[in-house]
Order: sequence, then structure tokens, then C-alpha cells
Amino acid sequence: MSNVIDFLERMGQDAHLRHASQDEVERALTGAQIDPELQAAILAKDQRQIEALLGHCNVSCMLMPGKEDEDEDTEESPSRDNEEVTSQSKSCTAASVG
Repeated sequence: MSNVIDFLERMGQDAHLRHASQDEVERALTGAQIDPELQAAILAKDQRQIEALLGHCNVSCMLMPGKEDEDEDTEESPSRDNEEVTSQSKSCTAASVG
């Protein structure tokens, strides 16, 4: 896996490789000894397939502060029991590369 990460890092740093033709990138991938499945995913610029083949996905975290209660003795404030909280999460499917 580290050779894939190294290649992608080198591709991001090397302007010639980043703007190279598909044939040139394919030759560079072969020279870097990248597995054929990963080569196809990189050439197709398929981020999800690369993540799946490497067994990793983007991870993000969000923290939101809770609202402070102004006065706990107030009985007129509406109950928060009926409020709905929805969230969407992105899952990642991992595949092993052998």
C-alpha cells in the first residue's frame, strides 16, 4: 500500500506527471509496481474504488456545542422531547488487496 501512497504523493508534487498523458501515467504506475486493479482505479480517477482497494476511506469528525439552558426553573419553555435530530453518515466498504 505504501507504494500506492508514495506514487499518489509523487503525482501530486510532480507537475509533469500530474499533467501527463494517460499512457505516461500508466507507464509510471507499472514502473512503481502498482497492482493492476489500483492502476485502473487511479487512471479512471475513481476515488471510491481506490479507497475500497486500499481498505480506507475519508474520515471526518464534527463537534457542535450544546445550547446552554438560560434558566432551568422556567416551566414555560417548550419541551425538547419532540425535536428530531437527523444525521447522515458516509460508510466505507473495505476490500482486501492481495
